[in-house]
Amino acid sequence: MNTASGMVIFVIILMVVSLCAAVYLFVLLVKALKKYIQSEPVRKEKAANAKSLGEVLKQHRTSCKMTQEFVAEALGVSRQAVSKWESGASDPSTTNLMALAKLYGVAAEDLLRESR
Repeated sequence: MNTASGMVIFVIILMVVSLCAAVYLFVLLVKALKKYIQSEPVRKEKAANAKSLGEVLKQHRTSCKMTQEFVAEALGVSRQAVSKWESGASDPSTTNLMALAKLYGVAAEDLLRESR
């Protein structure tokens, strides 16, 4: 076998391998898109069930059977501040968020994770 025919065979093999890789990547892309499209109902449900930080704070306060007044006194803030946090008009400072988490018996990360 001479060098020219060896080079032609090498180029053909390289083209076949490249074609196979392209087909494989295309198949993976199609599978990923199909999976993404099929997960649309789950994504919509998750978005519909997502809660704001205020909703999460209110849920924990009520499940702990606490009033806004009690929470406010425990944290040294006004009841209006607690109301604003729960309505979403404002967010608690990091210090207050940590104090809320401790008061409710959960980790601050969990409060944030439960919200959107």
